[in-house]
Amino acid sequence: MAEPTINYQQLAEKIKSWGEELGFAGVGICGIDLAEHEKPLLDWLDNNYHGSMDYMARHGLMRARAYELVPGTLRVVSVRMNYLPEGAKFAQTLKQPDKAYVSRYALGRDYHKLMRKRLKQLGEKIKSHCASFNYRPFVDSAPVLERPLAENAGLGWVGKHSLVIDEKSGSWFFLGELLVDIPLPVDTKPENKCGSCVACMTICPTGAIVEPYVVDARKCISYLTIEHKGVIDEALRPLMGNRIYGCDDCQLICPWNKYASLSNESDFQSRHNLDNSNLLDLFAFDEPTFMKTFEGSPIRRIGIDAWHRNIAIALGNAPYQQEVVDALEQKLSQCSDLVAEHVTWALHQQHKKATLVVEPKRQTLRLIRAVEKGLPRDA
Repeated sequence: MAEPTINYQQLAEKIKSWGEELGFAGVGICGIDLAEHEKPLLDWLDNNYHGSMDYMARHGLMRARAYELVPGTLRVVSVRMNYLPEGAKFAQTLKQPDKAYVSRYALGRDYHKLMRKRLKQLGEKIKSHCASFNYRPFVDSAPVLERPLAENAGLGWVGKHSLVIDEKSGSWFFLGELLVDIPLPVDTKPENKCGSCVACMTICPTGAIVEPYVVDARKCISYLTIEHKGVIDEALRPLMGNRIYGCDDCQLICPWNKYASLSNESDFQSRHNLDNSNLLDLFAFDEPTFMKTFEGSPIRRIGIDAWHRNIAIALGNAPYQQEVVDALEQKLSQCSDLVAEHVTWALHQQHKKATLVVEPKRQTLRLIRAVEKGLPRDA
């Protein structure tokens, strides 16, 4: 008996409808040709912009060749899921240097498992409508250029900060992919509407967006606090402020995010008061507390040393407080060499600020005495 002919146009429409039912904010379909991205990828690697992320270089051009990753792949079903929680408290946290700023994508539960599960459900729905069908779901779990794929699938355009922007929903969303072996009709790549705007480039605290659409990870606070496992460049530490896990500045400043959509996923809402936590409280975590608190969170994967390293930098950037000095000194007696490097720096910063706190008082007293004696004020 001959296999029934599949109407791929109708199937594509069904896939998008199923995706929405599963909680995806957008579903698009694209081909697998990313040849135009191969040279920029190689240039980025040659410039060592990937920093210590060796896996970026290890897979090389496979990232632009889905057919090498999963032989037989003909199309990519690209999806996005909004993650911006209600009451994100951006400015409220960034303006209080004694608070800890955590990138808003990491306030709730880890998105990887949730999205992968739903992508698999989507794949099974497609499979039930095809006599022969193979698929592989990916969520940050494979060497694929997910942002160019999402752009080709019509989910938005890649902005100058390298993130995908949708004109109706902003950029606060996760991406995921299904690599499939059926010839679905493809969607249209949207117009890039960044225009002459360079707000994301100028707002970046460390100047990590070295040219439009090119990010030097070695300067990026998200990379430094999450991916990088070693010592953070001393020149970059004062620029990190109170950002202890990730950075959202380039998205915060983007004009398109005034249209941003909030997430209705309970898993992405803030847990453990992470949107309003004091640095000292988080710095006091020992490893068991860290592991327990961040069970099911993307934060857990950086480990306790990077956690203390990042917070030590933030404490060094905070205003002088004796309790900060006390906490740093206590940590210094019971931490790894990596953490000690940053705690020592933070103590030095606090001691410098202590001097500045005392010195103006001395100058004021000197001025008062000079006036009382009728001396020139610069005497």
